Amino acid sequence: MSVNIEQRGKWKIEPGNTVKVWQKIKEGDKTRLQAFEGLIIAHKHGCEPGATFTVRKISGGIGVERIFPLFSPNIEKVDLVKKSKARRAKLYYVRGKAAKEIRKKMKQIRIFEKKEMVEEATGAGENKEDKAEIKE
Repeated sequence: MSVNIEQRGKWKIEPGNTVKVWQKIKEGDKTRLQAFEGLIIAHKHGCEPGATFTVRKISGGIGVERIFPLFSPNIEKVDLVKKSKARRAKLYYVRGKAAKEIRKKMKQIRIFEKKEMVEEATGAGENKEDKAEIKE
């Protein structure tokens, strides 16, 4: 279970890239590969033995972050899904941005529900034919 340090140092792990990290999971006496796909928001300590990178994804509307050691023998491979240019070294602001978008959606849902309630109370949603049948 040795790691090729030279090969790992050449991986294109840069903030802003979307990657799929294949990690070995041991369950009992069996091992399997599990993928974690998300946006790299940080890469720390360059190519030192303690180098790490942080990957963030949204799962079920909740942000999930995992910190992977670069030279861990449990990491099988890292696939580059999408390459993008980031103008910062650390993308921690993505956390707040995602939360802000969720709050906006929540407000829109509330406004939409209130609008439906008003239409039901005033009868604005009814057709003219329905009103004619009620009068007869």
